[in-house]
Amino acid sequence: MDYGLKGKTAVITGADSGMGLMTAKMLLAEGARVVIADQYEDQIQAAAKTLEGDVHPHVVDVTDTASVEALQAFAVETLGPIDCLVNAAGVTGATGQFHEIGDDGWQETIDILLMGTVRVVRAFVPAMAKRGSGRIVLFASEDSEQPYADELPYCAAKAGIRNLAKGLSKTYSKHGVLVNSVGPAYIATPMTDAMMEKRAKENGTSVDEAIQSFLKEERPTLELQRRGRAEEVAAMVVFLCSAQASFCNGANYRVDGGSVATI
Repeated sequence: MDYGLKGKTAVITGADSGMGLMTAKMLLAEGARVVIADQYEDQIQAAAKTLEGDVHPHVVDVTDTASVEALQAFAVETLGPIDCLVNAAGVTGATGQFHEIGDDGWQETIDILLMGTVRVVRAFVPAMAKRGSGRIVLFASEDSEQPYADELPYCAAKAGIRNLAKGLSKTYSKHGVLVNSVGPAYIATPMTDAMMEKRAKENGTSVDEAIQSFLKEERPTLELQRRGRAEEVAAMVVFLCSAQASFCNGANYRVDGGSVATI
């Protein structure tokens, strides 16, 4: 299948590892030209060295409007008009029972996940709309529709991202910009690696045992009973960036192994 991405330009935040990095790899393999961005210089430079193709690393802090605007300026100066925007930047954020999490934990989580997404889209969408074309893919989560009691700031922020994607699709599709979100569940990334390493240490088990106990106890509805792979999510993102997704707009695409228990 020809995705029609050869020569297209893309910007990916949260691209120093995991799903963002794999999305960059797949877009580059399709012939796209890509700016990858993340918070730390050494990590984003190291990530760029693992990729082949027309790739350009840049540092961005999605909690800082000026930093996001600088990313937009760099991307346009380097690649020209941007065809695809993927916002994969994120953190687990504050965890614990609801009554244990104070304002700071909520504010930090929402500032990175939800407001970070707002800042990134706000920097790029006006030029896309003026040009009359573009693809935007936002990272939501299974948690956006199936919340977990010990991750409520994350769940609420991800639900906000889904709502944001839907609202943006109503505003900008008339200008040729299609906006969708993806909803991964328990993907093998550095973020979930850290979660499992912490769980293993707390339980006095191996990491593999921690993964299995997590699946059994915390994700019993994940029907495939394994962690997803970054490339399984990235494949969906690449499709949504492509010419083949020309009738996909305002929707959330689950890549969750069946984890969301209801329709």
